[in-house]
This record gives sequence, C-alpha cells and structure tokens, in this order.
Amino acid sequence: MPVHRDREKKDTTAEDMELEEQEQEASSSEEEDSDTSSVSEDGDSSEMDEEDCERRRIECLDEMCNLEKQFTDLKDQLYRERLSQVNSKLTEVEAGRAAEYLEPLAVLLENMQVRTKVAGIYRELCLESVKNKYECETQAASQHWESEKLLLFDTVQSELEEKIRRLEEDRHSIDITSGSAHRTQSLRCYDWTAIRKAVATLGPHRGKSDSDSSAFPFRQDRNRPILNC
Repeated sequence: MPVHRDREKKDTTAEDMELEEQEQEASSSEEEDSDTSSVSEDGDSSEMDEEDCERRRIECLDEMCNLEKQFTDLKDQLYRERLSQVNSKLTEVEAGRAAEYLEPLAVLLENMQVRTKVAGIYRELCLESVKNKYECETQAASQHWESEKLLLFDTVQSELEEKIRRLEEDRHSIDITSGSAHRTQSLRCYDWTAIRKAVATLGPHRGKSDSDSSAFPFRQDRNRPILNC
C-alpha cells in the first residue's frame, strides 16, 4: 500500500509539472502575441500622431493668418477713425467751435482784459504823477522868480538907501554960507530925479512901498519861504 501511494504521488507530481510547463508555454506565447500586437499598435499610433500633428499645425497656421488679418483690419479701421476724429476736431478749431480752443481762449481774453485794465490804471497814475510834477516845477519856478525879484528889489533898495544916506551926509557937510546954494539945489534935484526913475522901474512894488513908507519904499518881509516839491 505505501508503495502504491508513492507511485501515485510521483504520477501526480509528474502531471503537475507537465501542467505547469504547458501553462508557462501558454503564458509565454500569450506574452509574445501581446508584444507583437503592441508593437503593431504603436506603429499605427505613431503614424496617426504625425498626421494629426501636421493637420493641427496647418490649422494653427491658418488660424494665425486669420488673426493677423483681423488685427491688420482693426488697426487700419482704428487709424481711419482717429484720422477722422482729428480732422473733425481741426475743422471745429478753425471754425472756433472746439471746447479745447474756446476754454483757453476765454482764459486769454480774461487775462487781456485784466492787463488792459491794469495798464489803464497805470496810465492814469503816470499822467497824474506827470501833472503833479509839472505843477510842482511850475510852482517852484514861480517861487524862485518871486524870490529873485524880491532879492533884486532889496538890492536896488539898499543901493538907493545908501545913495540917500550919502546925499544927506553931503547936504549936511556943505557949507550953506559958502554961496553954493544953487549948486547944492541942482545936485539934489538931479539925485532925486534919478531916484524917482529907479523907483518907477520897480513896477507894482511902488504902490506897496509907498503905503509902507512915506519917504522911500522899505520891504518888511525879507525872508519869504520857498516851497520845494
């Protein structure tokens, strides 16, 4: 019995080994078949990828050309619109209707009016200053003339007073008993005639002088002030 069992075990072991070998051969053949099929599939897929890439590349180029054309058209359209706007704005400026022209023009007009007003005020002030200076110079010249005239009057008056004093001294020094009364009288008449002529040349001061003194004109106000402008 034990021998029979050992044989059976050996037979089953041999059968198992054969089955394993068959399975291994089947699996290896399947692997080879799968490898062959995968290689064929890879070749077909690579060919399909190249065609797809080429097709997509052509589509991208076409799309890029279309985009470039659209961009060029939009750029030309924008240029024409901007040119039209500039021309219309130039027409408005030339016609005087553009806001960009009217607003600065209004500011310039306002500045011109202000400056014109300031120039007018400055002109009036300058004219008033010149007028005041003219009046001041005229008054100064008139006062200088009056002062010089009074100084001349004082000089002539002093000279005449000195002559009168000398005549009085000569009259007192003459010997009345010497028999020269006729000569003294003629000299006195001559001197008084010269004095009257000198007084007559003084003009309007004669009446004032006569009212101040009965013998000869004497001016009381010798230091008349002179205004300086």
